[in-house]
Amino acid sequence: MRLSSAGTALIFLLIQGASRACTVKKPGGSSGRFANATLVRLSEFLSGGYKKGVRPVKDWRTSTIVAIDLMVYSILNVDEKNQVLTTYVWYRQSWTDEFLVWNPEDFDEVKQVSIPTANVWVPDILINEFVDVGKSPDIPYVYVTHDGLVRNYKPIQVVTACTLNIYNFPFDVQKCSLTFQSWLHTIDDINITLMRTPEELKEDKSVFMNQGEWELLHILSNYKIFSVDNDDYYAEMKFHVVIRRRPLFYTVNLLLPSIFLMVMDIVGFYLPPDSGERVSFKITLLLGYSVFLIIVSDTLPATAIGTPLIGVYFVVCMALLVISLTETVLIVRLVHKQDLQTPVPHWVKVILFICTYLNEKLQNVPLPLSHPAAQCTHHHTCEIGRRLSQHDREAGLIRMGLPPVPSRDPTPPVMDNILQEVTAIRHFLEKRDRAREVAKEWLQVGYVLDVLLFRVYLVAMVAYSITLGTLWSVWQVA
Repeated sequence: MRLSSAGTALIFLLIQGASRACTVKKPGGSSGRFANATLVRLSEFLSGGYKKGVRPVKDWRTSTIVAIDLMVYSILNVDEKNQVLTTYVWYRQSWTDEFLVWNPEDFDEVKQVSIPTANVWVPDILINEFVDVGKSPDIPYVYVTHDGLVRNYKPIQVVTACTLNIYNFPFDVQKCSLTFQSWLHTIDDINITLMRTPEELKEDKSVFMNQGEWELLHILSNYKIFSVDNDDYYAEMKFHVVIRRRPLFYTVNLLLPSIFLMVMDIVGFYLPPDSGERVSFKITLLLGYSVFLIIVSDTLPATAIGTPLIGVYFVVCMALLVISLTETVLIVRLVHKQDLQTPVPHWVKVILFICTYLNEKLQNVPLPLSHPAAQCTHHHTCEIGRRLSQHDREAGLIRMGLPPVPSRDPTPPVMDNILQEVTAIRHFLEKRDRAREVAKEWLQVGYVLDVLLFRVYLVAMVAYSITLGTLWSVWQVA
């Protein structure tokens, strides 16, 4: 039987409708050019009905456990004045999202996929010590596995407040904390744990750039639960980043020049104290050290709460140079212009005699001022003084064939003038002799006092250097 054209058209429509009815739409399927894209289907499946503003748990009584990890990549800056530490770290966190779960068999065995961070729930874990926003790169994706594990890995430039102790500069070790905590959620909602064991975290330096001024010693971790109002409890994970400064640069540019100048100051004591060169030499050293302090003032860390020990060291060295210059001026004053000075007091002679006696076995020291051999240094002057006594004058007149002149008889004018001139010469020589004796005594005082002060200065310098060297050695090893 032959069908009409209308019947043929009707049969064609029925067949086309049956074929459309037999077509099965896959879950999360798409039409067009994305029809066979598994990742697109999976993304549509995960985003369908997802609420990123809701904590991803089916039972609200279940706490979301966030595992975090920290690796220090570089120490960018340590600002001692503002008490700020700038570091570059690799921060990792992971948690389980119960709403981002799928069966890999339905999506071509895809077990993990990257999703934009803005489309999923992210815990509000922040660093409490943040003081400035660093120049961190924006990582817009997170990784999600088929069982709901979300991994959020990103590098962060951390600018944090840190209590920096600069007393041991340049041998200081700093300990700064990075405290990770949920700003709003309590421990009933979000709890924090570590991805790795504390031992693995402590010794991990695999990504640290070890070529800068600071050296990473270790990273310590500490978990703590605290409450602000004794009602709601919060979880926090604190990382203690322990770093140590490399002191070679500061040792070469700060300590060694200062040590060299102090050694030259000690060498300056070997210049003769009765020469004027020692004073000019000491003044030159003092001026040089002042210029040195001006140059290094910008290198030393400055804070409002303390001064580093090396700054105290420089100040003490400057004070020692001033004391050395003062001692030199005193000694030069003693050994110059002795004609204007009074005789050496008796108590000074006693002290010098004791010092000379104690040191006579160590070196050749001039005889004490009270020794008889030191009383008359110019033999010819003493002889002239003795010959000019009254008895010698009478004996001289007898040898010249002249009778002794009685004291009651008037003396002839010529002889009287001669006697007056001789008496004047005697007085002049005696006065000059006394002045020279005083000058010699003060010169001896200057030499002995110079040796004594030099030894005291040297002992103080050695004790001070040993103390500082021991402290810095202990800090370097610790």
